[in-house]
Amino acid sequence: MIESGIAGAAHLLRQAREVFHEDAAALAVVDELQGRLEGPLRIAVAGMVKAGKSTLLNAIIGEEIAPTDAGECTRIVTWYRYGHTPRITLHPIIGEPQSLPVTREDGRLVFNMGDLRADDVERLVVDWPSAGLRDLTLIDTPGIASLSQDVSGRSTEFLLPEDAPMAADAVIYLMRHLHASDVRFLESFKDTCAGQSGTVNALAVLSRADEIGAGRIDSLISAAVIADRYSRDQNLRPLALGVVPVAGLLAQSSRTMRQTDFEAMRLLAQMERNQRERLMLSADLFVRAAEPDGLGSAAKASLVQRFGLFGIRLGVALLRGGMDNPTELAHELARRSGLGQLLENIAYLFQTRAEALKARAAVVGLEALLRSSPRDVALLLEGSLERLLTGAHEFRELRLLATLRTEGLNLTPEQSAEAERLVGGRGSTPPRRLGLDPEAGPEQISEAARESLNRWRLLAENPLTEPAALDACRVVLRSCEGMLAAIPAAR
Repeated sequence: MIESGIAGAAHLLRQAREVFHEDAAALAVVDELQGRLEGPLRIAVAGMVKAGKSTLLNAIIGEEIAPTDAGECTRIVTWYRYGHTPRITLHPIIGEPQSLPVTREDGRLVFNMGDLRADDVERLVVDWPSAGLRDLTLIDTPGIASLSQDVSGRSTEFLLPEDAPMAADAVIYLMRHLHASDVRFLESFKDTCAGQSGTVNALAVLSRADEIGAGRIDSLISAAVIADRYSRDQNLRPLALGVVPVAGLLAQSSRTMRQTDFEAMRLLAQMERNQRERLMLSADLFVRAAEPDGLGSAAKASLVQRFGLFGIRLGVALLRGGMDNPTELAHELARRSGLGQLLENIAYLFQTRAEALKARAAVVGLEALLRSSPRDVALLLEGSLERLLTGAHEFRELRLLATLRTEGLNLTPEQSAEAERLVGGRGSTPPRRLGLDPEAGPEQISEAARESLNRWRLLAENPLTEPAALDACRVVLRSCEGMLAAIPAAR
């Protein structure tokens, strides 16, 4: 009987523990892989310098704990994970881990590393009691293509290790525009391990989307059009599951909105329209102007720093439209920033298939361990590893998804799109796979799954269907059968 990906990976690690019981170094690797399999999903936030990585990470967490300035700490790989009490642990390249004081300035977390420099630090680990970190660990990485080769190399080494699995299970890749350097990085990130499934764990974000429309109130509409075009780009589509436009600064500040922010926007909303629009022609003019009464330069500078002109304009427009509750305003600003769409994508593209992605990472790690082990030892596990990669349906889905997005199959465009959806390319829940409403009930799911099953069974039985397409049909059929088999349990 073929085990599922997560159960098969766990079984393989138990076997590896027995095989390497006298090898302390190998056992340490197995322990790390075991912890990874049992822990939350790990998502790295990557991108070029000044792409807005730390800002977006703060928005996802819902607190301003990741430093967004250009200080030493932004040059270090930093892990943010759930903890019952706040704690910061510094892991030096040489020496034992050490605790750092937990201090905040103006609401933001400050990393005081003492005499250590970024070059001396392997990583920082921040444990934080945030609900946003309960089910996933976020990893902030230094900017790629930095002017400093050390900084850029630090990210590349973390995200693209030479002979080991990447420390993250998935990547959110930020870009301000689609450049050749973005495509090159994503191409190198698309690995060939565990069934060539690298293309299923990268999501692109068009960050700082409000800048695309020069801060106009309709900037996100323009950004959405560009993101849709990028998602269909023949160079990018094989490398990422989608492209989401997000105004990162607005997303962060709306999640951490203060009463003073609300009061400042309300004062602006009470101004005469033409006077307010002249005032907001530029950030510099806005900060230096004397009006409105009751709103000083320092308060306006803080507002620009936190929300940008786009966020201020949008907030004022919502207040003038009748919104008068700070919490309601914060929620609406977060929704319009694109953050809601991003969180939804993270949930249905990554978190719903977290077990498969973690199992895949464990298998990649075990493959790397076997490559560096004596041949007679590796042979004891290679058979089990091969059977898991070949037979576990989660891995077969990942392979098919990668093939559909890269090489393609001899299927019609409609059939390819449906196959991609049914194997979880747009989300792993049954309603997502079947193109139904997220709240669809068992009867609707059963009916749609049976229709898909019958349609793909006819295609599989067609003597003109080519062998490669026939293999794809079998994977899709198994996915449909799995959805049908799960319905009685759901009931």
